[in-house]
Amino acid sequence: MRFIEGPYLKDLLAQPQGVRATVAGLRDSMLARDVGRLCEPSRPVILTGMGSSLHATHVLSTHLNRAGKRAMMAEASELLLYGPKVLEGSLLMAVSQSGRSAEMLRLIEARAAGCTLVAVTNTPGSPLARAADLCLWMRAGEEFSVSSKTYLATLVVLAWLGAVLTGEGAEERLDQIETVLPWMSEYLNRWRRHAEQIADRLANIRHLFLAGRAQSLAAALTGGLIIKEASHFHAEGMSAAAFRHGPIEMAGPDTLVLVFSGDPQVREANLRLVCDIRSMGGQAELIGEEAGLEAFRIPAAPPAVRPLLEILPVQMVTLALAALAGREAGRFERAAKVTTVE
Repeated sequence: MRFIEGPYLKDLLAQPQGVRATVAGLRDSMLARDVGRLCEPSRPVILTGMGSSLHATHVLSTHLNRAGKRAMMAEASELLLYGPKVLEGSLLMAVSQSGRSAEMLRLIEARAAGCTLVAVTNTPGSPLARAADLCLWMRAGEEFSVSSKTYLATLVVLAWLGAVLTGEGAEERLDQIETVLPWMSEYLNRWRRHAEQIADRLANIRHLFLAGRAQSLAAALTGGLIIKEASHFHAEGMSAAAFRHGPIEMAGPDTLVLVFSGDPQVREANLRLVCDIRSMGGQAELIGEEAGLEAFRIPAAPPAVRPLLEILPVQMVTLALAALAGREAGRFERAAKVTTVE
């Protein structure tokens, strides 16, 4: 199988170094104190962004809500249309790798009285960074096209934020993240083997779904997005529960459902979904510790760290599908890295 090795692949392989840089930046600062000062326990938290930036906030939203803290997610474009009143007195956490997309620029203008803005961005000097009361840097470095290094960096920052806001130990969370870096490096070093195995599995597939629950929704939704971006193959990410409400009618020999096994709380239901799809004559594979394919197998990890691992097999799917189509993965033909038109 021929893989066209371009800048997107280089970004994928550089992800462990990017994560190390993000972790180091969070360790070398007094940010935990600053976050604690801004984040009063009674204050509602609103998480916003676009695309994979928004999807990544499922990790923090799930973590905060499980801890009994009020947190809601809203796409930045919809927040601008229907939610300005909600911003009053809130803690708004805005995620944008560029810090200058069309929605972020408008959100800065629409900022309500008493709204504290915490920015998560990869771009110093961006409008979002300048407008924020507190800026948390991704430190992922330059990125060619599809979000990869910046997506993992966002997950690191949000996992750290979750630990700070719930008093679980920010340093310990960063330690947990560093423990999985050797596995990440080893997995990515075998990218060709993984992509070839996945390509064999996808050879006769026409429809692709990704399904997960809770924090795994971040990988399912981001996965559906980046497969379309990087491979020009239609894929759809959704909750595992939502898949049963209609899309399960598409179960068949040319439809593959990738199900993230997820946290122990939802794992049994997700495993049951895989069995049910197969019993209907459909095709399904797990992404998790129990995965049948080596390329889809990830090690056990704390729930807050697991999303960093779950996205790697999906990235291998983008390489496999691009190779099957004879194209270079991750090279935009119509879109741009920064969306400047809403």
